[in-house]
Amino acid sequence: MLADITANDIITVQEKLLTESVNGKPRSQSTVLKYVVSLNTVFNIAISNWGWIKESPMNGVKKLTPSEGRIRYLSDDERDRLLSACKESKNKMLHVCVVLSIATGMRQGELMGLRWRDIDLKNGVAILHETKNGEKRRVKIAKDALTLLADYLGNVTPLNQDALLFPSKTKPQQPIELKKAWQTALRNAQIDNFHWHDLRHCTASYLAMNNTSLAAIAEILGHKTLSMVKRYAHLSDSYTANEVETINHKILEVARD
Repeated sequence: MLADITANDIITVQEKLLTESVNGKPRSQSTVLKYVVSLNTVFNIAISNWGWIKESPMNGVKKLTPSEGRIRYLSDDERDRLLSACKESKNKMLHVCVVLSIATGMRQGELMGLRWRDIDLKNGVAILHETKNGEKRRVKIAKDALTLLADYLGNVTPLNQDALLFPSKTKPQQPIELKKAWQTALRNAQIDNFHWHDLRHCTASYLAMNNTSLAAIAEILGHKTLSMVKRYAHLSDSYTANEVETINHKILEVARD
């Protein structure tokens, strides 16, 4: 019964979730936090809307703090090796997909969902109709990536404007599966501990190291708040500090002269 659940029950399950493995990997603290937040909402509604219970057992549960999240981006050398390996891949879509991912910060699902009607080569824009936060988003495609995309599109004839940009060869109504080609490219490039989603971290990290504001990074990546991009602040700060040091050195050098 709802009224029989205690804080100790929730703590026990919470600890179990944190120690259990799913598909060989431990659950992240952020994932468990989402479960706890949802459960907290259930109890609050049971109290305020329905009057089923008088007090929430969640009051006795110590709140989990979300983990900082994983940040893994490619060094210049790693990026060059990976792009070379992708270019040499038997899968002709892999290279352009990886370049677009790094150049725009699009999620893999957003990229794979692109259709011919979503691309405006003249203005260098892609329209994302289905995003994680549910809002339509315009993505700017920079010159080099745009040229690569235009070359790719020039060698493909779509069935219609609603056709996927990167369709499966056997099932054109579904996006292509790049997992095998991607894993092969990573092995050939000798890159470890790197996932497709980390390409998005590359975009954010490179922008931060180029002194792009966190607000601009959030807009580019499609985040509604700055909370998700604050993890890159240290990269921005370190490069800003270097700039300040350079300027100060020049000023003091003039002063000494």
